[in-house]
Amino acid sequence: MSLEVGALVLLAAAMHAGWNALIKIQGDRLAAMAVVTAAGSLISLAVLPFVAAPHPASWPLLALTILLHTGYHFFLPLAYDHGDLGQVYPIARGSAPLLVTLGAVFIAGETMAPAALLGVVCLAVGVMALTFDKAAGVAKKPKAVLYALLTGTFIASYTVADGLGVRQAGSILGFAVWLTIADGFLTFLLVSIWKPSAVRQVLRRNLLVGFLGGALQVGAYWIVIWALALAPMAMVSSLRETSVLFAAVISTFVLKEGFGVWRFVSAGLVTLGLVLSREK
Repeated sequence: MSLEVGALVLLAAAMHAGWNALIKIQGDRLAAMAVVTAAGSLISLAVLPFVAAPHPASWPLLALTILLHTGYHFFLPLAYDHGDLGQVYPIARGSAPLLVTLGAVFIAGETMAPAALLGVVCLAVGVMALTFDKAAGVAKKPKAVLYALLTGTFIASYTVADGLGVRQAGSILGFAVWLTIADGFLTFLLVSIWKPSAVRQVLRRNLLVGFLGGALQVGAYWIVIWALALAPMAMVSSLRETSVLFAAVISTFVLKEGFGVWRFVSAGLVTLGLVLSREK
């Protein structure tokens, strides 16, 4: 992975933590997710005339990842209904890299050097360590942990599907734009049917916040899609999970959720993982 790709994936990680924080602080988080993803779809729609359509060979994987992203959009806010950003986010993001590594190796046929593989393990263990804070441990909030783990499964699944699909698409941004248009509108449609009054309330009171979240969401995703086409899936996914550190800062200084000793342990493990994951 080149330095330029790594730097942009880190920027995407910060943007990702930012829009998750916006979802967390809203009243009805599922309705907030629907508005954020719909805003992202509108932004993507504006870009659509300027990108090439993905090749038809990628359409089956595109359809699969649209469904996986939509599932992720449902389970993440449900997890936030039961747990803090500082608890849910690291479990969801931390459970994904090892699953992505397995998918990349056994499905995509990728290989990793032992040092890089150790880096992936360090990153996964580092972000998972954040879940053992005394104030928000697994034993205290089991529903939050369950929904967060399910969210992590969706993350791992769509990351592999994205990586395979974009390599067949012929157009990196075309694939990303089509995906963000479809999954955003599908999420908004389903949530509007389920919770119409909650969606209307978010639209009336927090439309600007929704568009800010949508811009952060699609911007972060476009960067990652581009990176997946140029670097190994497991490495991109692992570097992307440094968003947990950005979320820890937001959790501590914005949401006032605290910063326990496990977060310092996690920071050290994530730093070590970042160094090792760049080894060839």
